[in-house]
Amino acid sequence: MFAERLIRARKAAGLSMSALGAEVGVSANAIKKYEHGDNMPTSSNLLKLSKALQVRTEYFFRPTKVELKHVEYRKHASTPKKLLNKIDGDVLEQAERWSELLSFYPDSVRPIPQFSLPESLPDQISTPEGIETIADLMRQQWDLGFNPIPDMVDTLESRGIMIISTCVKVSKKFDGLACSINDSPVVVISSHKPGDRQRFTLAHELGHLVLSNRLTADINEEKACNHFAGAFLLPQQSLLKHLGPHRSALEAQELYMLKQEFGMSMMGILHRAGQCGVISKNLQRNYIIQFGKLGWRTEEPGEPYPNEKTYLLKQLVYRALGEEYIGESKAAELLGISLSRFKKERRLGGMSAAVN
Repeated sequence: MFAERLIRARKAAGLSMSALGAEVGVSANAIKKYEHGDNMPTSSNLLKLSKALQVRTEYFFRPTKVELKHVEYRKHASTPKKLLNKIDGDVLEQAERWSELLSFYPDSVRPIPQFSLPESLPDQISTPEGIETIADLMRQQWDLGFNPIPDMVDTLESRGIMIISTCVKVSKKFDGLACSINDSPVVVISSHKPGDRQRFTLAHELGHLVLSNRLTADINEEKACNHFAGAFLLPQQSLLKHLGPHRSALEAQELYMLKQEFGMSMMGILHRAGQCGVISKNLQRNYIIQFGKLGWRTEEPGEPYPNEKTYLLKQLVYRALGEEYIGESKAAELLGISLSRFKKERRLGGMSAAVN
């Protein structure tokens, strides 16, 4: 157990055996022996390993083992393997804490719903119009109407999709990934990305779940999921309501205000305007060229859309604590913070959980 976790933590930290040995004050050969299970570090070296790899000592001995299945990245082709290792390590560590937390809940209590798709969805989609239709159906089945979705993370979590936010610094190389844990769908987003990018990743991965095995052979699934994401975040009837059915020009402020309202990038809204026939393909292309010249394809103007955050793990840790499924020490471990910090946060002004 220890050897396997040390290897994973070292790769996630992007350190060679020599580099880790230098951090701890031992040789690369000593690290090799730890990783091969030939030796165990002393208590002082264990603390140094923990500090160098930025994990709690409990991490090395956590009994819960999770396997990420069906992993699909939303990344650039040039994304280095070292960065992907860091992301994988962070996601696995968080997933293990999730799995361990859920194991403390009794079988009669299910704190997270089982994900399922509505039975009314069409069996086959062969046109762009079909993608628009299925995005609208998903909104209707989930009682979302056609108004802006204020919180995409909560929308997916409340339907049984686990959201993990990674703090690994990813620059522009990575947007997110999808996988499954114990047959439950998981979507990973970067905490460093602006909210509109996070929301599009969440909607795109939902598209994979919805469109899988429904598309005809002539439709590219990645492009279809991008189309679904746009239609789910900004439905056609909402777009037409705000922009009108046909336009010969668009103001940048219109795109910016729609971005702030619907949580979708200005570039994404341009694509939606073209998809829905509000502007011609030629005009859409000209605007995209203008975006490039202005540098807006890299960073859009104005205030960025706020980040999305997940609070579900923390909420369920406190719920488990309140129901006495776990104690304070385990709660702190599951949240990845020190016991002293947890106790300080728990008091929140001094109120006790037990008010008799």
